[in-house]
Amino acid sequence: MKKLFVSFALGLSLMAGGTATWAQTAPTEAKPAAEAMAEAKPAEAAAAPAATPAPAAAEAAASAAPEAPTPKVDSGDTAWMMTSTMLVILMIIPGLALFYGGLGRSKNMLSVLMQVFVVFSLISILWSIYGYSLAFAGEGKFFGSLEKIFLKGVTQETFGPLITIPEYVFVAFQGTFAAITVALIVGSFAERIKFGAVLLFSALWFTFSYVPMAHIVWGGGLLGADGALDFAGGTVVHINAAVAGLVGAYLVGKRIGYGRESMAPHSLTLTMVGASLLWVGWFGFNAGSAGAANAQAGLAFVNTVLATAAATLSWITGESLSKGKASMLGAASGAVAGLVAVTPAAGFVGPMGSIVIGFIAGLACLWGVTGLKKLLGADDAFDVFGVHGVGGIIGAILTGVFAAQNLGGTGGLTPDTFAMGSQVWIQVKSVIFTLVWSGVVSFIAYKLVDLTIGLRVSEEDERQGLDITSHGESAYTR
Repeated sequence: MKKLFVSFALGLSLMAGGTATWAQTAPTEAKPAAEAMAEAKPAEAAAAPAATPAPAAAEAAASAAPEAPTPKVDSGDTAWMMTSTMLVILMIIPGLALFYGGLGRSKNMLSVLMQVFVVFSLISILWSIYGYSLAFAGEGKFFGSLEKIFLKGVTQETFGPLITIPEYVFVAFQGTFAAITVALIVGSFAERIKFGAVLLFSALWFTFSYVPMAHIVWGGGLLGADGALDFAGGTVVHINAAVAGLVGAYLVGKRIGYGRESMAPHSLTLTMVGASLLWVGWFGFNAGSAGAANAQAGLAFVNTVLATAAATLSWITGESLSKGKASMLGAASGAVAGLVAVTPAAGFVGPMGSIVIGFIAGLACLWGVTGLKKLLGADDAFDVFGVHGVGGIIGAILTGVFAAQNLGGTGGLTPDTFAMGSQVWIQVKSVIFTLVWSGVVSFIAYKLVDLTIGLRVSEEDERQGLDITSHGESAYTR
């Protein structure tokens, strides 16, 4: 735990310096424009006698400037984005719920399903009330504004950042990202946390970690302005949630008997079904992040197939070499590792680049759930940090490499000026920022919950199982 806090402190110091640099550069960029306007006014006064040609020049300049595209609903784009929204919901309920549920012990199966299901419901409501507004309205560096609180001003005729789909569809699509991010955290502290603590922590963390990170990266905030590439949520979703899970694993504490009793998954069948639903749903997650039914969506789609397949193969290969056998759990975990790693890169890298990213992620995440987990010493029940944290970091950084045009990538957001070295550094800064932001917010949120209602169930309740003690029902009849 001390090592974790030292890492956060080091990250804060690095980011403080970086933020100061960004803060200093922003006014420098704005100053020439202001000076130019100031200089232009005397020039206009001096040219007053020749005012007659001025309107003609202004008209010529106006006609030469490219016109902004007019927002108009495109039925194909709208249909694809609604389908993508449903696919992401499929990832959460039942996909993630079954994946996690199968990894737990039978006495806690319903508690895991319940936590994922209700977290999805809670975050969907909070997103519509204030989350969407703070993430995608306004122009702050860390938060947006409350101008669209309670979805004020959002109608069937309005458009959000995407000008070919109704704003309501964009609200729903982005809401599913918020919900799955918070639901991912459940896997770290499963089988010993109070149900009420899960909900209170989820509300706090959503408000002060997910929402600002979504704005910082996707809503025109600090990292987005810096040029960070995150196509579908490497930093915003996976690293963000993984750090929260790791902090929770430390603060909630280890499960009774951890390291001494068998805590093997009770149903790898359900875990495989959940992993398959995650893979299918992830096409909405990644290809949907193109925001339209276009060529970039097609690129993200094929990359989601290839990176996942590569990670599955590399994980079970590493497992075979180290343990002598390839397991179903390893194949399912490898698939999720590949999905995580390709998320920030899906629309920016070429197919061969996605295969390399997936192959590296499979091996790296295998180490994340074995060697790294032992080093950290936390009871991360379903390996949220080992897969989503390690995979998210690998994917975010390698996006800066394989987005290069000479490696088959698209050149990111600025193909004409793309430089691999500078982009990788931007990606590293975004990773460090996310690690620190989420770590600090998570620590404070867990402590607040612990001080108010407490984090952990009693020892007796934990031994009996949360299905009965927290929800009064059982997943299986004996």
